[in-house]
Amino acid sequence: MLFGLGTFRGGVHPDGHKEDSGFLAINTSLPLPEKLYLPLCQHSGEDAVPLVNAGDRVLKGQRIAAAEGRMSANIHAPTSGTVSAITTITMPHPSGLPANAIIIEPDGREEWAALTPPADPYHTSPEELATLVEQAGIVGMGGAIFPAAIKLRQGRRFEIKTLIVNGGECEPYLTTDDRLMRERAEEIVEGTKLVRYIIEAYRAVIAVEDNKPKAIAALQEAAKDIGSIEIVVVPSRYPMGSAKQLIQAVTGYEVPAGKRSNDIGVLVHNVATVYAIQQALVHGRPLLSRVTTVAGGCVGQPQNVEALLGTPISHLFEQCGGLSKTPSRVLMGGPMMGQVLPSTDVPLIKGSSGILALTKAEVNEHMPSPCIRCGRCVDACPMGLLPLEMSRNAKQDDFDGAQEAGLRDCILCGSCAYVCPSHIPLVQYFEYAKGELAERRASQQKLTYTQELMAARKDRLEAEAEAKRAAKAAKEAAKAAKKAKAKTKKAPPPPPSETDSAQTAAAQPSTAGATETSDS
Repeated sequence: MLFGLGTFRGGVHPDGHKEDSGFLAINTSLPLPEKLYLPLCQHSGEDAVPLVNAGDRVLKGQRIAAAEGRMSANIHAPTSGTVSAITTITMPHPSGLPANAIIIEPDGREEWAALTPPADPYHTSPEELATLVEQAGIVGMGGAIFPAAIKLRQGRRFEIKTLIVNGGECEPYLTTDDRLMRERAEEIVEGTKLVRYIIEAYRAVIAVEDNKPKAIAALQEAAKDIGSIEIVVVPSRYPMGSAKQLIQAVTGYEVPAGKRSNDIGVLVHNVATVYAIQQALVHGRPLLSRVTTVAGGCVGQPQNVEALLGTPISHLFEQCGGLSKTPSRVLMGGPMMGQVLPSTDVPLIKGSSGILALTKAEVNEHMPSPCIRCGRCVDACPMGLLPLEMSRNAKQDDFDGAQEAGLRDCILCGSCAYVCPSHIPLVQYFEYAKGELAERRASQQKLTYTQELMAARKDRLEAEAEAKRAAKAAKEAAKAAKKAKAKTKKAPPPPPSETDSAQTAAAQPSTAGATETSDS
């Protein structure tokens, strides 16, 4: 067993609440819901473009929406059935805004589309394998929903020394990665080998927190005959599952401010993402389902389920014993960084690592009080930032000041808010400031783009006007030349001048002289 080089600054130890869902095997036999709701934006880019129409019959694994742009991802039918509509639904996001989606009514036949995995992935070019991952619609399954193929290609452009497969799962309540590592360790190890082959990393590490002994044992057993993969144990400390903190714990290197892990030769993938890559490259299966934790004090039977993408959250709660009481808060993800859901009618998406229905006691809501300047938020921040300073600036709409205080490097982990004795909603201020700055950047980009379009239009109009002037001038010149030529042809010969008349007379012979000669 290998241990990481250490931990990271800051961090907290929240109550785990992992026992209820962690001791049960993954439930893989959920009944099909009446309808599946598949948002066209389950990734970090633009909406995918539908390839089907209402009334079309689709097969399981069939691509039903195509990626649009670099940050987009393909979407596939999770089961066979009929497309009942392409319309808007409520997005699983705190805003509750509408999102375009494809709605499928399952037919229960589970008829698959043709799958074409490579005959031997290790005799297939890395670029072709990255393309297959892209075609499978795989995104970051830990919640980032960043297209996996982009990271694979970035790994090929940079000199990656270390591949880290993230099995930290430090969020309370969530045990989806723990169960996945226990039950599908061989597939995760195989997926790690494939990712290492694609990016040509020198070293491959599967990092697991020390509070998951059964997962560690399963991975060690699966990797015992593979010398190129190390199982590294790291301390259980939130937010160990964050990529930058995990990198520091495993390698001892810190990602510089404003930089990415690629810049120091490290690439991080979540264990669920690596599992999905293995399924795509070995079996040809696109991303159709995911393992997610359904837990919280309001859930009758907390457990991990493998559910089809697009399954309504309400259906998942029903299959997990129902809700024993009305939840005080429903979250997608963990309680530290998860998103509050507007209702239980929203669907499961690719980045849904957990669905939590929390009681009032679990939410532990308090009215905020004035800051007492205790400095606990500074001690807890794993990025070494000044949360109090950032929140003060954000509260005053001084977004530039918040950015100068380190907002750009904030990972929104919530450690500062967790330890705050005044219960100040620090993360809310940071999210607000980040959102405003993002909107400002988008507005500036839009303004710049508009100015470029206006300048291009002005140049085009000036060029067109100049071309018209030149054409008009050429036309007038041609017309004038033609008129001059025609005038020259029609003009009468000029009258003879006096000099011409005298010369003509001198050239003619004299009549009188001729007569005299004849008479003589």
